[in-house]
Amino acid sequence: MGRKKSKEELYRFGVSMEESLIEKFDNYLMKRGYYNRSEAIRDLVRDLLAKEKVELKNATVYGIVSFIYEHHQRELEEKITEYQHENYKSIISTTHIHIDHENCLEVIIMKDKAQKIKSIADSIFALKGVKSGQISFVSLV
Repeated sequence: MGRKKSKEELYRFGVSMEESLIEKFDNYLMKRGYYNRSEAIRDLVRDLLAKEKVELKNATVYGIVSFIYEHHQRELEEKITEYQHENYKSIISTTHIHIDHENCLEVIIMKDKAQKIKSIADSIFALKGVKSGQISFVSLV
């Protein structure tokens, strides 16, 4: 019978690639400070599995919602605060940064289902005076 494998045991497998693609991959690795292809491939697989967890399974994840908005837009800060109060159970932390006299950066760190975080972010991004926004999801594989 086969013995039970530990989580730390590594498996070797081969990967075939065109020479031009492997050269681009090696350049990518060098720019990012990877010591070898194996670690980079492990990171790519982890990222792929985490994205699947977020996009397909609507799993509970951490989300970073960041957006820049016009500080002087009438009632905008009140609406942003209202969204945050309505969703306080999902919010772990918020940070507010004054970029200049007219613009602010808000960062909201959340933990909830991916679709709920996306829905909250989309509602904020659609507010008049929000100039740009971005969502980033992170999850354990």
